[in-house]
Amino acid sequence: MTGFHLAHGAVLAKDGIPLHYGDLGAEYHAALEKAVVMDRSHEGRLHIAGDDRVDWLQRIATNDLMDLPAHTGRPTLFTNANGRVIHRAVIYNRGDWLLAVTEPGQGGAFQTSLQRQVFYNDRVHFVDLTATTRQFVLHGPESDQIADALLPGAAAFTSFHGAEVTVAGVPVFMVRRKPVSGAHWLLVTPSEMAEQVWAALLKVGAAYSLIPAGSLTYNAIRIRAGRPAIGHELTANYIPLELGLWDEVSFGKGCYTGQEILARMESRQRLAKTIVTLRLDAMAEAPVELTYEGKPAGMLTSSVVTPLGEILGIGVVKLPLAVPGQSLMADGSVVHILGLPGVQSL
Repeated sequence: MTGFHLAHGAVLAKDGIPLHYGDLGAEYHAALEKAVVMDRSHEGRLHIAGDDRVDWLQRIATNDLMDLPAHTGRPTLFTNANGRVIHRAVIYNRGDWLLAVTEPGQGGAFQTSLQRQVFYNDRVHFVDLTATTRQFVLHGPESDQIADALLPGAAAFTSFHGAEVTVAGVPVFMVRRKPVSGAHWLLVTPSEMAEQVWAALLKVGAAYSLIPAGSLTYNAIRIRAGRPAIGHELTANYIPLELGLWDEVSFGKGCYTGQEILARMESRQRLAKTIVTLRLDAMAEAPVELTYEGKPAGMLTSSVVTPLGEILGIGVVKLPLAVPGQSLMADGSVVHILGLPGVQSL
């Protein structure tokens, strides 16, 4: 797809993923008001097969992965002994195998981490699909209409429910994901036919003002939404509950690495800190410490200046200060708490 994206005006990152298509303002507006299609193929895709695949994964993941209906998925974390985040992935039931979709750039590290958990009698094996498939996403309020045009009835799907569809004669796995800006759809297609799928999406989406967008726009809308990202919030500095990921942890399943810590936090119903969305009066480059009355209050973990001139951020702050309207400081700039994203408790 590299030559294809370049021919259509893209500026690419080193990994070949488009950064933008020449008009960040138009991309950002479309993501908020209409619809965009993005190439997110740097998110790893791993085929997990073998008779023990579900039982084995259930032993090491934070979420309950048993009894997933076909073509549905469930997000989960993988934590260390202290309950801190190592990896995040969404696990989809593809019939006689599982598809794991990772955070950007984490496919290889995720597979290595999983392989360390496979023991002699475990009937589990992996195939890296990152090179043989491409992954596109739709974001924006009009994305449901586009999905419905591809598969009548798709707009009624709930989160992480999907189906096999045919786009321009190509088999595509399409599934609804957690919203970032409006609706959010994932499409996985064979690499050799990815260009015709991309072109078909733009053709179908033309009636809904669909345009292509890059990673810079994604970063802006994910910070606006308070969506944790690898290397920023999804790190060993935090436990999942502090990041608003309560829905990605099961408190009724058996043991897994880090389970005791997370269970203790849940039973107490008290956290020391939590994730917040922020508006900054002046740009401060994350990561940087947040303070309140000169004392440590937390960390600014992500920040961005949007094409509209908004200065937005994500932070993890002490719970008593996590109140919309509360003002903090970051590197000399006043920072205002806008809200508490994600799921704060169950």
